[in-house]
Formats: sequence, structure tokens, C-alpha cells
Amino acid sequence: VRKTDAPKVTDVLQDADLSVLSQTMAQCCKNIKETVQMLASRHKDIHGSVSKVGKAIDRNFDAEISAVVAETVWDTPERQKYLSETIVEHLYRQGMLSVAEDLCQESGVVIDMSMKQPFLELNRILEALRMQDLRPALEWAVTNRQRLLDLNSSLEFKLHRLYFISLLSGGIGNQMEALQYARHFQPFASQHQRDIQILMGSLVYLRHGIENSPYRGLLETNQWAEICNIFTRDACALLGLSVESPLSVSFASGCMALPVLMNIKQVIEQRQCSGVWTHKDELPIEIDLGKKCWYHSVFACPILRQQTSESNPPMKLICGHVISRDALNKLTNAGKLKCPYCPMEQNPSHAKQIYF
Repeated sequence: VRKTDAPKVTDVLQDADLSVLSQTMAQCCKNIKETVQMLASRHKDIHGSVSKVGKAIDRNFDAEISAVVAETVWDTPERQKYLSETIVEHLYRQGMLSVAEDLCQESGVVIDMSMKQPFLELNRILEALRMQDLRPALEWAVTNRQRLLDLNSSLEFKLHRLYFISLLSGGIGNQMEALQYARHFQPFASQHQRDIQILMGSLVYLRHGIENSPYRGLLETNQWAEICNIFTRDACALLGLSVESPLSVSFASGCMALPVLMNIKQVIEQRQCSGVWTHKDELPIEIDLGKKCWYHSVFACPILRQQTSESNPPMKLICGHVISRDALNKLTNAGKLKCPYCPMEQNPSHAKQIYF
């Protein structure tokens, strides 16, 4: 009888490990295949919409806009200097100081330190406010208190109010400090009495937590964004600057006006009305940019379809209709004027200039 060798224990364990490993790998492959199929199915659902994005961009955005742009708008060194200064000012407003300095060096633009310093201080305070540090803004508001009062600004009170709320959010441990800080509200008692009463009433619930009281609205997080906007607005008003930079306003206005201008140009070319729009510094129609872009009164003469100016101001006729002075002169015949909107004849010398 031939004696066979008995299997070793180590061989049995290796076979068992290989079997478990094989099952694990098979399960992993199955899971991966199912995941890939699921992702492919999801991708298939959105692929149709995604594939249309490129076509929609090509259809709605025209890369060639030279037809509505004046070729000579930046052809002189003086105009290029104005453009560079506008970009530098925008960069200072955004706090991109190093980029602004590099642009000044490369373009040769020299910015006076007196123009640069207000933006440096403005960005320093705004950066502190974004970090929820009110001290630099409070110091600035106290220094400029009288000028802010002349603007009827409530910035200083809102800064003290927000600092008081930050003390309230610290709990009962800040009760004494909050009571002492409430003295800062005294100069604003007459104008902000109701707000101060609400702040002082919240102290009653300090032990149980303001977040669990009827005054929980004082802890809203959007107050920090609001105080940044108020500070920017009032600081720019004191500096004689607009809240938004001229570059951002011009860019936003151009984005709204460009599609309209492209459509107008296309219609003019299709109807072969080349004489309608001959000058690139004039627009064939009025483009509504919304009330956000209204900065001053503008009157367009209904006769000549031109904007009035200091040299060509609007003139009010006796009948009440308003036209430009150039239109008034052109409509005058033998010392008499007949209003184009009503049959009334009148003396052109009786027309009165409107100031706006």
C-alpha cells in the first residue's frame, strides 16, 4: 500500500485566504461595475443639456464686436493714461494693491500718494470688518463723527450696536462689560431710542442665552455684510467717491448695452440704412440701463434726438413742451415759432431755459 502525504496546515490556510481574497475581489469588481454604470446613467441624463451649452454660448455671444466699437477710442496716449488710471483706481478699491503697483510700473502711470492713502485705509478697515474686528472702524467713525453727522449717517451707532451685540453673544460673563459699554449709546438716544431700548431689554435674557429669547434676531449673521456695505458707502461719500468704481459701472453698463447695439447694427445692415448710425460716439436709440445707472438728470431733445448739454440746454416753451435750444433755433421762422406738438404759435424769446 502506497502511503500518501497528508496536507499541511499551512497549505490549508493559504487556500482559505486565497478563497476569501478571490471573493473580496469579485465583490469589489461588482461594486465598481455597478458604480460605473450608475455614473454613466447619470451622465447620460445631463449629457444632452451639457452638450447644448457650447452651442448656446455660440448662439448668444458674438465674438466680433468691432462693428459697434470706435476704432480710435484709445488711440492717443492721453486716453490710454486715463484708462490705466481708471484700472489702477479699481484695483485699489478692491484691495489688490500689489497688482495696482505692478500696473503702474508697467504702464508708466504715476499715482499720487494722496490718492492712494484713502484706499489703503479703506481696505484695511474693511478687511478688519470681514474678520469681525470692529475696532479700526470705530476709531475711524469717532475721528470723522462730525462729518458723518453732516451726512445724516448712522454708521457710528450701528458699529456700537454691533459691538454691543457681540458682547451679548458672549453670555452672562460679559454682562458687566455690556452695561458699561451701553454708555456709548448716549449721544444717539434721541435718534435711535427704539433700537437702544431693544438692546437694553435683551440683557434680561442674557442668563438663559439670547439665542433662546425673543431677541434672537439680534444675532443674525448678515449684519456683518450690512455694516461693510454701510461703511463703504459712507466712507466713499466722505472721500467724494462713488460707492462703485467707474470701471465696474462702465463694464456693467457695457454688458447691458452691447447686445442691444449688436441687434441694432444687424437690423441696420439688413435694411441697408447705413446713414442712421454714422458716428460711433452716438447711439441711434436710447438704451435703458435701469435705475441703478441713473446718476444725473438727462434730457434728450424729441426733435433732434440729441442729449442736451450746457451749450445746448433744454428750453421750455409757453405751451409747456420742452425742446433743445438748437431745435428752437431751427424751428424759428421770421421771429415766430410754431410748437411741433401743438398748433400754438409763440415768440421764441419767451422760451425759458431749464436747469437740471
